[in-house]
Amino acid sequence: GNNNTSFQHGIRPPPALHSETLHRGAVMLRSANYDSFMMGVNQRRKQSYPVVCLYATVALFGLLVVLALRMGDTSSEPQMAQMSRQDLMATLRSVPATVRFSPGFTSSMKKGCDTSSSSLHATRQRLVPRSTEVSKREQLKQIKRQDTFNRMGFKETRPIAEKEMFDEFQSDVIKDMRDNLYTMEKGDITFRLAQDFGFCWGVERAVQMAIEAKLHYGDKTIHITNEIIHNPGVNDKMANMGIKFIPVEDGVKNFDQVEKDDVVILPAFGATLEEMQLLTERGVQIVDTTCPWVSKVWNSVDAHTKGGMTSIIHGTWSHEETIATASFAEDYIIVKTMQEAEYVANYILNGGDKAEFMEKFKNAMSKGFDPDVHLKKLGLANQTTMYKKETRAIGQMLQKTMMQKYGPEELNKHYMEFDTICDATQERQDAIHELAEDKTIDFFLIVGGWDSSNTRHLVEIPEHQGIPAYHIDRAERLRPDNSIEYRTIDGEIKVLKNLLPEGKVRIGVTSGASTPDAYVADAMNRIVLMKSSIANTESTA
Repeated sequence: GNNNTSFQHGIRPPPALHSETLHRGAVMLRSANYDSFMMGVNQRRKQSYPVVCLYATVALFGLLVVLALRMGDTSSEPQMAQMSRQDLMATLRSVPATVRFSPGFTSSMKKGCDTSSSSLHATRQRLVPRSTEVSKREQLKQIKRQDTFNRMGFKETRPIAEKEMFDEFQSDVIKDMRDNLYTMEKGDITFRLAQDFGFCWGVERAVQMAIEAKLHYGDKTIHITNEIIHNPGVNDKMANMGIKFIPVEDGVKNFDQVEKDDVVILPAFGATLEEMQLLTERGVQIVDTTCPWVSKVWNSVDAHTKGGMTSIIHGTWSHEETIATASFAEDYIIVKTMQEAEYVANYILNGGDKAEFMEKFKNAMSKGFDPDVHLKKLGLANQTTMYKKETRAIGQMLQKTMMQKYGPEELNKHYMEFDTICDATQERQDAIHELAEDKTIDFFLIVGGWDSSNTRHLVEIPEHQGIPAYHIDRAERLRPDNSIEYRTIDGEIKVLKNLLPEGKVRIGVTSGASTPDAYVADAMNRIVLMKSSIANTESTA
């Protein structure tokens, strides 16, 4: 994308993009020396084509001979056992001339080795058994290679999309607070804003790509497999733009309405491999807005599979991101809390009631999962929005468990772990930890979707430090009668009357990674209006 423009709008690229090495590399790419070097490389490539083709043909010739001889030793096929040298040569002559070593091959080489790929493929299918074991990672790569797959956005509509993002989601109020030590005073109210909050780079990228896609495809029918992000206001915007959400019936997505040449957007937290395969087979245009941090987790579970390991995924089994991640694992089990992870660890060390285990994790494990078989080699992955300290604690506990079970010298054979916790998630958690140290704060207002995992974890931090925290998904939850409708840590929706006290009040404010600045500013403005209403009532009385 246009990174310079993106920086102005608060989009933060991954840390890797800040590398000085990449900058120097970019300068080299623009140099004349590099162009000259590449011309030489390309010339040498062309010169090497005949040699490569010669080696390939000799290898194929040898392979055919070996296979024919092996078939001659097969007792189940007596007619092949009696194959004469003349029969063998006749069989080899049946291979197309363009792929066997013959006088015709020389002319093919001179033409750049224009070997008939279809004939070669047919010959291999006939004589060489093809392995059906294709990794899920490779299947994903094959989907991404399709011309109908887009994960880069649309440059021609990007400037319009960026302006739309800026106009709707940025806030002068928030900008002023950043410039004023993240503090704002309005009458008797003091707002203190966490220093990291709101839209992360991956979320902002996903929303902008969806807008770019709508502008690019115009009147084409556009679907999205789920909420683009976990924010009701942003999803309302998608619907108002004419983007259709895939309906869910009895917990299952119904793709019947998606037709060939339609456009389907994959949301920031990704989609399952099965969904991508279905959409590819249906011939739709796919726009993939999956956050790169989520893709990083998929790489981790692929590494687990290659190592013959079971993936233990720290996440919520019903969360869209975890569902997508699990689809790229072969064997997996999902644990939501430290308590569930400890239950698994205890089973590894001491065994237990297998029926109870299977019932406990019935919705959170791969098909055919057997705790007596699949808990011997483990790899840890996580939903990127989970509480970082808990993920690390689970990792340390599992490492200790496998060390106790198999010994320190065998640990690397039985346990694997990568750091896949999203930087943005961690930064927001650290920021509210720091702000919660201010014990003069009366309560926290936390803005973000009620189904947003990262926002829910932000609520836990001040609560655990003894400061009330109220999680709202939109500004309208703050009511003119000085009440607030909010979500508790336990998921209950409650209403609190008399939110704002008389006199001065100090309020800590933060928001989840799916919440635009403008939505936070709207919530603070409502609190100011509520306080003014209280003051007017008191003066009238």
